[in-house]
Order: sequence, then C-alpha cells, then structure tokens
Amino acid sequence: IFYHLQSERVETYRLFEEGHEAYLRTGPHYDFDHYKQLVHEITQAFNGISKEVLEIKEKLHHDFDRPDLSEHIEKLQSKEKEKLELTAKLQLARQCAQDHPEDEDCQEKIHEIKHKIIKNQEALSEIMQDFKYDSEECD
Repeated sequence: IFYHLQSERVETYRLFEEGHEAYLRTGPHYDFDHYKQLVHEITQAFNGISKEVLEIKEKLHHDFDRPDLSEHIEKLQSKEKEKLELTAKLQLARQCAQDHPEDEDCQEKIHEIKHKIIKNQEALSEIMQDFKYDSEECD
C-alpha cells in the first residue's frame, strides 16, 4: 500500500504541473478561478495520501514494532511537504518569468528552485531506498 501511495503522489504532482502549464497558457489574463480549483483538488489529494501514509506510520510503529520504518516515513513526509512548497514556489517563479521576460531575477529564481527540487528528490529516493532495505531485512 505504501508504495502505491507514493506512486499516487507522483501522479498528483504530474497533474499539478499539467494544470499549472494550462494556467500559464491563459496569460496574460489568467484564469485564476480555474487554477484555484485545481490547487484545491490537488491539496485534497495530497491530504488524503498523507493521512493514509501517517496511518501506515502508526501501524508500523505500534502494531509491528518497527520504529525504524516509522522514522523513514516521518522523514519522507517532511521531504514531501518541502517538495510541495518548492513546487508552488517554482510555479510562481515561472509565472513571474512569463509576465516579466526581461527580469533575470525570475530566471535565476527558477534555476535556484529547480536545483532545490533535484536535491529534494535525491533525498526522497534515498529515504525510499532505506525504507525498502530495512523492510526487506525482516522478510
């Protein structure tokens, strides 16, 4: 179930990105209401996934006495939260770059945020690897 929830997260990010690209295409008179609805739906999806992941974390810790795996999930949740914040910042920076093509700060900001997202994804992969390794240890 845990791995399924992670792939659900990946899919939700993809939808979020596609929705944002569609939103940018509505510029310069942005269709903000439509985008706001998308953000609302994406937030609900992430909240649902997080809730299920936290339930798994609790079960691992209390029912299966695996605080090590529970800790991996806690780290993962923290990195996922950071990834979502970075994704939102990236979207704002992209809109800034589109609205102000002459402003190099916007491009610099995009580059900076993309770098942070790459670092974040590397950390997420590492946590997933540790989780997989530690969970297979007891099989």
